[in-house]
Amino acid sequence: MIPTAEKVVIGEDYEIVDDSEQPSRTYRIDFKTGRVIGFVDGLEAMRQAIYKILQTERFDYLIYSWNYGAELNDIVGIGTQVFESEVKRRIKEALTWDRRITNVTGFNFTRKDKRTMVVEFTAETIFGDVQSEVEVITSV
Repeated sequence: MIPTAEKVVIGEDYEIVDDSEQPSRTYRIDFKTGRVIGFVDGLEAMRQAIYKILQTERFDYLIYSWNYGAELNDIVGIGTQVFESEVKRRIKEALTWDRRITNVTGFNFTRKDKRTMVVEFTAETIFGDVQSEVEVITSV
């Protein structure tokens, strides 16, 4: 008999579960102090995951898969409309690799200074909506 991918039981002690069923419980990271303090789960774990994805430049770190992170450091010197369109695409692409994030909507762009744009958006997750923002450099 060929096992199915839904649920495979090996002996009595081990069970292989599809990764979409994995819990979201993870370590709580205090980014201000650089310390790990306890655990988070659910919506708070998603806030932390979104922050980490957007703060990690894709392809820069060997420890991460090439699917992890965002490509936001090289969007400079282009027109505002093209910039906004490209940032939306890249943020949505970076976040939707995580199966827990179903969609990214509600983008709002605010100029912080001559070189920086603040991008606010809503990430729709299986735990609920997460309001988030990221700063993107627009020119060198």
